Amino acid sequence: MNVAEAAGACSAVIEEVRTAVVGDRERFETILTAVLGGGHVLIEDVPGTGKTLTARSLATALGLEFGRIQFTPDLLPADITGTHVYDERDGTFEFEAGPIFANVVLADEINRAPPKTQAALLEAMGERQVSVGGETRALPEPFFVVATQNPVEQEGTFPLPEAQVDRFMIETAMGYPDRDGALELLDRRADRRSRTPGVSRVVDRETVLSLQSVPETVSVERELREYVVDVCRATRDDERVAVGVSPRGIQRLFEAARARAVVVGREYVAPEDVHAVVHPVLDHRIVLTTEADVRGVDRRSVVATALNGVPVPAMGK
Repeated sequence: MNVAEAAGACSAVIEEVRTAVVGDRERFETILTAVLGGGHVLIEDVPGTGKTLTARSLATALGLEFGRIQFTPDLLPADITGTHVYDERDGTFEFEAGPIFANVVLADEINRAPPKTQAALLEAMGERQVSVGGETRALPEPFFVVATQNPVEQEGTFPLPEAQVDRFMIETAMGYPDRDGALELLDRRADRRSRTPGVSRVVDRETVLSLQSVPETVSVERELREYVVDVCRATRDDERVAVGVSPRGIQRLFEAARARAVVVGREYVAPEDVHAVVHPVLDHRIVLTTEADVRGVDRRSVVATALNGVPVPAMGK
């Protein structure tokens, strides 16, 4: 599969998802960028903005198996990974797979489960495998986590540790639709008899795996690689920052920029590809100083300062 074919498939998937979820095309491009880049997505937004519907619709359009985990304070790691169940008929233990064994896994309200349960996702997200009862089991390919959390109701929640936040390639938000979007939502509801809209399969599992290999063919000029490194390093020099972007974050920005180039049908990465993904990839990786946090400093402004402080390379020299 070449870049043009991949871009066509991505466009078809996005348009199919948009038949069910009202939202800007750019948001869906960002989420699909993570899919092509082999990463995971954290969606932080208030209830009722379409987070769950987006994840389910994306899985259906991609022709992938969907699994949903509702995180609660009493959720155990075994409820995610699965456990061994005793079979009385033959006196043996058989492994019963948990909901993590799916291609697209929705971790709903991930910050409502305690750290021990949240940590059950770490190995799965980083290594594409889980360890249960001393045995390591590979997860299906492709494997993609969409986690959600509500930024408003924080009572009784457990903030994600930085090590886990760093596992997400992209953090984004759905946002409220504008007036026309809200009216379109009602028009669609009036034209169907079911409460939840449905989408059709656009591609299949094999095609998704092929799509994920296409960004590896996208070229990135040396000047643009230096630009990515310098922007990320600049976040560490900001006095408002306690911990800047890590080497893993640098690599994720590079990978996301290549994947975004494929989504828009370009065989090379341009500065606009970096600019399109820099905030979704870097903002959540910034750890502010205590003073900056008390002052209410926005992490987005930190990344914007770093971006504005590094000259954009001239392409095609």
